[in-house]
Amino acid sequence: MAVASLSVCFSARPNLLLCSFSRPRIFAMAAMSEDPIREWILTEGKATQITNITSIGGGCINLASRYHTDAASFFVKTNRSIGPAMFEGEALGLEAMYETRTIRVPKPHKVGALPTGGSYIIMEFIEFGSSRGNQAELGRKLAEMHKAGKSSKGFGFEVDNTIGSTPQINKWSSDWIEFYGEKRLGYQLKLARDHYGDSAIYQKGHELIQNMALLFEDVVIEPCLLHGDLWSGNIAYDKNGEPVILDPACYYGHNEADFGMSWCAGFGESFYNAYFKVMPKQPGFEKRRDLYLLYHYLNHYNLFGSGYRSSAMSIIDDYLRMLKA
Repeated sequence: MAVASLSVCFSARPNLLLCSFSRPRIFAMAAMSEDPIREWILTEGKATQITNITSIGGGCINLASRYHTDAASFFVKTNRSIGPAMFEGEALGLEAMYETRTIRVPKPHKVGALPTGGSYIIMEFIEFGSSRGNQAELGRKLAEMHKAGKSSKGFGFEVDNTIGSTPQINKWSSDWIEFYGEKRLGYQLKLARDHYGDSAIYQKGHELIQNMALLFEDVVIEPCLLHGDLWSGNIAYDKNGEPVILDPACYYGHNEADFGMSWCAGFGESFYNAYFKVMPKQPGFEKRRDLYLLYHYLNHYNLFGSGYRSSAMSIIDDYLRMLKA
């Protein structure tokens, strides 16, 4: 899987530094006990030879490489300082999306610990084509994933995961408004108060949480499988022009929440028209749209600093005026 180019919006999840090298198979076999990535590729991956390893992408948290073999290519991400939990959350999300058989995602193969510390994930390598694909097809297939991916456990996910490098708490809840208020907005507001001493955004944000139920009147909310971090850097198109989504922060939630990064995704009219043909628009959609943007603006504030604070505070103030809180 190649890594999509970075857009002007920052992501905390991209991938890597550059190097490219080859090693003979005799080295790979000798080092198998010390290199679990090579061991998996040369056993369960059904390769007999790793012909080349090339570094791809560019980012600040993980290193990403393409392993070329005589069986297939594999996409591998490694992190030298974080244990397997982060990649386990990513793998579970990829597997859940993959199992819907709707939109294309890289199939995860293996997650594990590195013997020198850190962790890795091995997944399917997808060759990307044009960076400008069919937005209508993306909208339709995302809606099909939301429609197919349901949970009987309510809102949440099997494990906590990360949104960028921020923890994302996914403890199950039967109430979406409570879940979104506590596990999404409330958690980010607490981070802002703890990191920056920002009591103003914390207090106003909690006023909004206490009153936001009014935005959900006459809305049927089902727990749909969400990608969770759907911005332009996590959207690509394969060589056949089919949309591919990657680097998820999955959980089961209100389908509209997957538009929360739309300010950094470039979704156009054709995207939404195709989406709503499969998942009809619900009453009050336009009024709730900024509520889902708010989670990501708060996360960017916590990750990247005060440049995102004004956008988050503006949304909160607008809602407080609208709801007369």
